[in-house]
Amino acid sequence: MIGASAGGPGTDGPDRTLRAREAHVDGSGTHAARSAGDHVDDAGDAAPAPGPATTALLERLVEAATWAPNASNVQGFHYVVVTDRAQIARLADLWAVCVDVYHAWMASAAPGHRDRDRFERIRAAHLYQRDHFAETPALIVACYDAGGWFRRIQLNWPGALRGFRRLGPRRTLQFLRGARAYMGRSEAASIYPGVENLLLTARALGLGATLTTWHLTIERDFKKVLGIPRRVRTFALIPVGMPMGNFGPVRRRPLAEIVHRDRW
Repeated sequence: MIGASAGGPGTDGPDRTLRAREAHVDGSGTHAARSAGDHVDDAGDAAPAPGPATTALLERLVEAATWAPNASNVQGFHYVVVTDRAQIARLADLWAVCVDVYHAWMASAAPGHRDRDRFERIRAAHLYQRDHFAETPALIVACYDAGGWFRRIQLNWPGALRGFRRLGPRRTLQFLRGARAYMGRSEAASIYPGVENLLLTARALGLGATLTTWHLTIERDFKKVLGIPRRVRTFALIPVGMPMGNFGPVRRRPLAEIVHRDRW
């Protein structure tokens, strides 16, 4: 993965209009974005539209994302960059729904390797993010659209038949059953490396950013707010801003617990 260095053409380090966010990384590596709300004035008015420096900085993050590898070099990735306060407020309402359901269901039990106190701190950070999500300076939504390429493949029945003859009936049936998983995971494999590039670049520039996926539980509503076409799939919603605190250090399970040699 590629991490850009701070500074560079057109900027002098991170633009300070991207404020009030912390991509808080606790000992488990879980990211929970936080906000101090200092981009909203005393009267409660939303901050002005981002200036050229902010726009250029966000574009640097997206540019770094495009440098990552992707399946067959299809380059079906798209990134929706959201800085409009009204749009972020609409997304904040949806985000609150996701967090509430997650906490009531999926976050009801701590993973076996995590102590309860640390788990409760993560839960508290999630709720802080929910309550301050509307104050997020910028959001980047990572999308992928390989529809045109997939349709051309599907229309190539002569090539498919030639391949299936080599496989035989049993393997052909197995292949067709696995095709949906292959297509879906190929899209994910083509967008998440770019998201990691984006996160590393944000870190190098002194920004806070975090990969979130809870929006997928009600993806249709998020896509409606953002005007994302039905054929396009979203894979991550990434809050971006200035960090309030420090990153890390992270804690991970020992390799002896996760490495399987030659077979599981």
